[in-house]
Amino acid sequence: MLPGWRHACLKVLLRCQPVRWSIPRYLSTTAVCLAVTPKSLRMEEFPCEVIRNFSIIAHIDHGKSTLADRLLELTGTIQMKSTGINQQVLDKLKVERERGITVKAQTASMIHMAHGKQHLLNLIDTPGHVDFAWEVSRSLAACQGALLLVDSSQGVQAQSISVFHIAKERGLKIIPVLSKIDLPASQPERMAAQLQSTFGIDPSEILHISAKTGQGVDAVLKAIVDRIPPPSGNIHSPLKAFMFDSLYDRYRGVISLVSIQDGIIQKGDRIASCHTRKKYEITEVGVMHPEEVPTSSLQPGQVGYIACNMKESSEAHIGDTLHRVGVLVDPMPGFQPSKAMVYAGVFPVDSNDFIKLEESIKRLTLTDRSVTIQRESSTALGQGCRLGFLGTLHMDVFRQRLEDEYDANIIITAPTVPYKVIYKDKTVMISNPTEFPDTSDTSSKVKQVQEPVVNASIIVPEEYMGEMMNLCFAHRAENLDHRYLDSGSTPEASARAILTCTLPLSEIVTDFFDQLKSRSSGYASFDYEDGGYKASDLAKMVFLLNGKPVDALALVVHRSAQHEVGKKWVKKLHKVIPRQLFEVPIQAAIGKKIIARETLSAMRADVTAGLYGGHYERKMKHLENQKESKRKMKRIGSVDLPQDAFFDILSTKNK
Repeated sequence: MLPGWRHACLKVLLRCQPVRWSIPRYLSTTAVCLAVTPKSLRMEEFPCEVIRNFSIIAHIDHGKSTLADRLLELTGTIQMKSTGINQQVLDKLKVERERGITVKAQTASMIHMAHGKQHLLNLIDTPGHVDFAWEVSRSLAACQGALLLVDSSQGVQAQSISVFHIAKERGLKIIPVLSKIDLPASQPERMAAQLQSTFGIDPSEILHISAKTGQGVDAVLKAIVDRIPPPSGNIHSPLKAFMFDSLYDRYRGVISLVSIQDGIIQKGDRIASCHTRKKYEITEVGVMHPEEVPTSSLQPGQVGYIACNMKESSEAHIGDTLHRVGVLVDPMPGFQPSKAMVYAGVFPVDSNDFIKLEESIKRLTLTDRSVTIQRESSTALGQGCRLGFLGTLHMDVFRQRLEDEYDANIIITAPTVPYKVIYKDKTVMISNPTEFPDTSDTSSKVKQVQEPVVNASIIVPEEYMGEMMNLCFAHRAENLDHRYLDSGSTPEASARAILTCTLPLSEIVTDFFDQLKSRSSGYASFDYEDGGYKASDLAKMVFLLNGKPVDALALVVHRSAQHEVGKKWVKKLHKVIPRQLFEVPIQAAIGKKIIARETLSAMRADVTAGLYGGHYERKMKHLENQKESKRKMKRIGSVDLPQDAFFDILSTKNK
């Protein structure tokens, strides 16, 4: 073919080819706040001398997660956004982002250059609510220091005192930090004096920062490197790893978070558990940076994660010591097991979904080991589980996580506390009100009933002291005492006091916290710790519909409040139960005595509508026949509570 002709044909062919657009990869719609894909970390470059393991502890909403975001940005672990700021990077659960609180301690490793050396900073962001104090305790076991964060506009709160003492008991170096100094209401000098009088902290050691604007956060990084001691560990000693947390991955099984005390752990190593004696092979090892980044090994003093094909949740024992197979080590002291404070029954709306619900609960408890599980059945609600929680917020968060993460459709019964029933020959712990004995019956051989009490502390401005005392006495408080936190406070500045008292746990699992906030205009803060058991005058209240008890609605009440509680609940039942073809008596009973009653009137057809004229006895005959039919229906009829009625009744809020 002639060259000219060939050239013309090629031009025509090329013109007919479809255009292929080259789309640059940076136009991807995936939104990431992380830095570029992290390069592989060489963990052997970080001996114990350049490692700092620390946690951020504070009262709820004092800015822990915001400070963690700024530390991650300053160390280059995550990228700064071009517009806006990173928010709650470590709060990965949907419930955390929706509520703006931290419910699960999260770990992140950061690389920071200081004094001419690269330092490895392992941060653990902890929850601030009293219900998640066990999370804080577990997190501090892997640390040598802690940042005690105090809001400079609110000052020392109840949980600030609690977490301070937890950190002190573990011998951690505490760095005091006053946050939110950019707020117009901040009073850093006054709050520094509070820290000095409450904790004995030298005001010159206190750092003043604003985590939102980034002011003073560089000084926090410097203090972490300079003040917190490095971990101790020997690279040549046998492997000893401390498991302080776990999570579940559907493909890899249980992922364990560990703190390496001695030795080295690598992929392919065979390890064993001191608690279960089971053996595993390491399939992956790495650090949270802040997402999972695989590494070749973990060295002494470092905090990271391991995957070892652990499939059963019961095998991941929090506080366990891991060692190399065939090389025994002394197990480390574990954690004091969490003690359930509040119990509630969880039932599926559709009884056929029970197996799926039970499996979902077991999976979820892998990330929340403080929940206790026990099967139970109810004649009204079918088969379900009795779960133990650390508090009412813990219960509500667990319910939301079940609905969000596992698409569960559930009913939760009213929260109850565990009671101790002392018989003449034995002592029984009862957490389900349906199992509570009738104390008024002499044949039950009940010698004494004890209820759990807590040592509560409430920090409140002076002008709300009277309201707080009234609230405590209304909830059967004893041993009430108070002292002032502000040293040398002036009359112009509102002094703050701490109230301490002994409260029954059953009084604070309902609406105590809501009333505390409303009566103090939101200024009061509340914390409590277990105070053991105390004898009390308690009784079991059952509710009867048409003379038949409804077991799912049973309550344990104090004798002093039985009439008030009985009237409130029968009125609530009267509102939600649909009318029947016969009259339904709704009764609250303690033993054989009826405490309160409401009557649900019957639906009634107009049987005289078709009668025109005639003697009035014709109408009376039809009405008497209707009455007789109603009486017969009442004798043989049954009242079924619909599911939506249970949703309304079992809510803990006052209607």
